[in-house]
Amino acid sequence: MLALLHTSSVHVPVFDALRDRDHPGLPLRHIVSEELLARARADGPDAVAGDIDRALASTVAAGAAAVLCTCSTIGGVAESRAAVLGVPVSRVDRPMAAAAVAVAPAGDRTTTRIVVMAALAGTVGPTVALIEEEAARSGRPVTVTATVVDGAWDRFESGDQAGYLTTIAAAVEAVDDADAIVLAQASMADAAHRTTTAIPVLSSPALGLRAAAAAVSYPARRTV
Repeated sequence: MLALLHTSSVHVPVFDALRDRDHPGLPLRHIVSEELLARARADGPDAVAGDIDRALASTVAAGAAAVLCTCSTIGGVAESRAAVLGVPVSRVDRPMAAAAVAVAPAGDRTTTRIVVMAALAGTVGPTVALIEEEAARSGRPVTVTATVVDGAWDRFESGDQAGYLTTIAAAVEAVDDADAIVLAQASMADAAHRTTTAIPVLSSPALGLRAAAAAVSYPARRTV
């Protein structure tokens, strides 16, 4: 069983659909705690480390072989708890960050320009740090700039999912000086399908679930 730690219930059907499409039969257990994100925004991600330990310890005791944290704000803290929990704990955005770093720069430049789009200011720091970590790991030079999409989170919190995605897509379309665009939060993923930009737009859910499924030795569905 793979456990998923979410800070919004909107992620549950998204990851269930990805499981059914790419990893049919993979048992998932969803843990939703919106309070973790609220406290992390107010007091910093480290303030919820103990709560993450307690939330995940029970699901590991119930048989989870690995954990995937789908929240970019607390993902780094969750990932750091693997030694305490004794099972692999991954953050959903790490494979996305690695993919962004791997994008080749355009023209004769040697540095990949990555633009991070976030709906929450608190997500920017962890996402930029993660991309820089992956760049250092791979030895690839990158420059990272970040934008908080004005008004997007207000629409998300009000339940206006269509408006949320449309606002993000418009911000993505306005970018013209990047080799890759990273959507910092899992909830932003569908905005990529609303754009026509030629710049690669990377999101985390499918890549993150693929890596987590591999951690529990569950193969992805082969496509022809």
